[in-house]
Amino acid sequence: MSLSQQELKQHCQYILKSRRIKNKIVVLCEGGIKEEGRLSPQSYGKMEQMPDSNFYQACVPKYWNKNYRPQFFNCGDRQDVIDTYFALSELHAEDSSNSYLTPEKLFAIVDLDLQVKTIDNYSFPDTEAIFYSLYEKGKVNDKNAINHRIWVTGLIYKEAYFIVPELQPIFDNYLSGTPIYKGNPIVLEKVYMDMVDGIDRDMALQEKLQTASKRISYCAGLDCTGVDKLQDSWKTEFQNAQDETSKNQLIYALLTIKQVKDYWHKIQPPIDWTREVGVYRDMLLLQIAEFYKEKSSDTRYHIPVFLKTLYEEDCRQHGII
Repeated sequence: MSLSQQELKQHCQYILKSRRIKNKIVVLCEGGIKEEGRLSPQSYGKMEQMPDSNFYQACVPKYWNKNYRPQFFNCGDRQDVIDTYFALSELHAEDSSNSYLTPEKLFAIVDLDLQVKTIDNYSFPDTEAIFYSLYEKGKVNDKNAINHRIWVTGLIYKEAYFIVPELQPIFDNYLSGTPIYKGNPIVLEKVYMDMVDGIDRDMALQEKLQTASKRISYCAGLDCTGVDKLQDSWKTEFQNAQDETSKNQLIYALLTIKQVKDYWHKIQPPIDWTREVGVYRDMLLLQIAEFYKEKSSDTRYHIPVFLKTLYEEDCRQHGII
């Protein structure tokens, strides 16, 4: 449920008056901010530990001086993030004496979705236009990256970044025990095949097939004239792929158009895990974040490149580069 106008103003005032944003980059992201369905001092007290902003924070590269690290804020759903971005700038302009915000340091990142979101009074008309400016054949177009204050993820929902193929060794060697998927130690290729098997039952994908097919048009062997044809052609291309590079291109294409959250939530701790499932997931996400910390120069990995772009912008503002 989106924020009401009163809740939006309350949320923005909390951010503007937060001393931790002084002279720092602020990144707005999706994620729950309500406690028992409402904004409250308790919900704000937990904000820095919330999974969404906490994951992005954990991905910040080690080379970023800890005194200038960006500050991340959960802001609700995708529309809430966009509304918060513009409302913060407006409220700061109205009364900058009660704000620690530096407007030039304000950014936002929202999840890619099959549902295109319009953005009024911005240099790009909607989230899909941002996507095509930011990404080319699944990689960040780093020449365009600096032109964006509002980013969209290159994969569909950030959960897709939790199951990219390069993470298999992390799951295999995870010290708290290999994650379990459908009763067995996780093999990511099994997850992908289950995702493909679900394509013909995916109503959102069926309704937005034209949007999806345009995103993955660089995969020449995929037939996107129907969800059943997309399903069959993906399997055929994957089975006949000549190398890991070709396979991974198909996997990343899948993670760009197929809903991921349900599959991610089926990943469970090993049977000997005795603490809460949420604790295991949080610890696993921190290990995944460690992987991304080292990938800021590789345009295949969107989140680290986003953070590198922020770092370079921060350096420019401080006259370092």
